[in-house]
Amino acid sequence: MTTPLRIIFAGTPDFAASSLAALINSEHDVIGVYTQPDRPAGRGRKLKASPVKSLALEHDIPVYQPQRLKGEIEQAELASLNADLMVVVAYGLLLPLAVLEAPKHGCINVHASLLPRWRGAAPIHRSLLAGDTETGITIMQMDEGLDTGDMLFKNTCPILADDTSGSLHDRLATFGANALIETLQLIQANQLKPLKQDDADACYAHKLTKEEGLIDWSNSAKVIDKQVRGLSPWPIAYTSLGDGNLRILSATPQPEIENVSAQPGTIIETHKDRIIIACGNATALGITRLQLPGGKPLATRDVLNSRKELFSIGAQLGI
Repeated sequence: MTTPLRIIFAGTPDFAASSLAALINSEHDVIGVYTQPDRPAGRGRKLKASPVKSLALEHDIPVYQPQRLKGEIEQAELASLNADLMVVVAYGLLLPLAVLEAPKHGCINVHASLLPRWRGAAPIHRSLLAGDTETGITIMQMDEGLDTGDMLFKNTCPILADDTSGSLHDRLATFGANALIETLQLIQANQLKPLKQDDADACYAHKLTKEEGLIDWSNSAKVIDKQVRGLSPWPIAYTSLGDGNLRILSATPQPEIENVSAQPGTIIETHKDRIIIACGNATALGITRLQLPGGKPLATRDVLNSRKELFSIGAQLGI
């Protein structure tokens, strides 16, 4: 019979909470949780606990929320927990060498890509924006680099044609939790086979900016489709409409419409459930869900029922 591991967990968002839940439901002992300090949220800007903190408190696990881990006091407090392992999932703080070396088995990270592809902050979004057909989870032994440590476990996940960053996020959260538990079993059995990353194959998933959501209609419908899906549910693809911005929440290429001659950004057709826009390379894109300036997200059919005059044939978006 194997001995349960004493684990410190470090993470902040929903993606990390899935792995924490798996640990809580496992044989292992989560002896402490590190998460980002509470942040103002909502219209009232009241302090809100992270999903990881909320879950930890539900299970009476001690929570630590240091602003940083570079100080001797914070490092000594962490070391005093006498952990076998620290599991890090989208924590948001850099771990100095003293922290990486404090647990018996060091620190491992659940990363949402097949490393060394998409090291960095936004691997899920970048995989969609790049048109990748697969991604996955890598469990990595952490070192002082940015997602450069030895790979301990990989699990591949296909990217579906209609995936958004939101749907892929949710699927990978489950993949990550399962991969973590399998990795812990290998640690207990002393069967890990670390594999070094090939830096020549590395690419970086830089943080997203709102500006990346601006649609260039001279791109093909396939490229814009990847942009819409890759930036959903945040920061959302958008185009100008009059004096405001029209947010494109869902769209799909229209391959049956061939040899489009209209200027990119022109509305060429409207149907009961979509607005067809001319794109580059003589292609067309159908908008199926959108958000008008100052409005709420709606299906295109509802918008056309109430504001069809905004989307007359020949009108131009993105001017």
